[in-house]
Amino acid sequence: MSGLKLAVFDVDGTLVDSRQVIHNAMSRAFERAGLGAIAYDRVRTIVGLELSEAVARLAPPDYGADQVAALTGFYKEAFVAQRAEAGFSEPLYDGARETVERLCDEGWLLGVATGKARRGLDIVFTHHDMHRYFQTLHTADGGPGKPHPRMVLDAMAATGARPEETVVIGDTGWDMAMARAASAHALGVSWGFHTPGEIAEAGAHAIHDDFDALNAALDAFASTRNAA
Repeated sequence: MSGLKLAVFDVDGTLVDSRQVIHNAMSRAFERAGLGAIAYDRVRTIVGLELSEAVARLAPPDYGADQVAALTGFYKEAFVAQRAEAGFSEPLYDGARETVERLCDEGWLLGVATGKARRGLDIVFTHHDMHRYFQTLHTADGGPGKPHPRMVLDAMAATGARPEETVVIGDTGWDMAMARAASAHALGVSWGFHTPGEIAEAGAHAIHDDFDALNAALDAFASTRNAA
């Protein structure tokens, strides 16, 4: 079957601006564990990974598995607590909804590949009324997380798209490595957690600084699929 177009989006740092809430939750978790606050520049490097792996990378080198599990639990509790606080916000980036709506209207198949657990993804997507645009959702609790290609491969299997019909959009090197491992097209965005240099080093085919540029790249990709 030819002419399919599958766009697989990351969530945190790509569609949703969660930079502050993720850093706040991790700092609270580290403080509760007696480790002191942790700098944003450390936290941003692990966003996109499955949570327990991410916490293990940030924890002191002498931390055992039980301590990592406890610190992971502290993070989850801190994140949930933030949602109940006045002023809590995980906004969509400007242009995110319009891009997703346009792609949906133009016949793209849409998927998600996120380091979030399914519960967290459902909360965010319900808040922003985003479920209706996506045919397939893949999260860190469904199997190996990024940079393993499992989520992109599962998205292709669910939609019938081939690797050459699939583009992955994300803000981290983990997203780009995942896309490359699945033989999909890798488009980086610069407004999230990783730097353009980190994204490029992981294998991005291109990196875009705003949704206008991303949309142009997706249109160019679509033109190759429409001609197939």
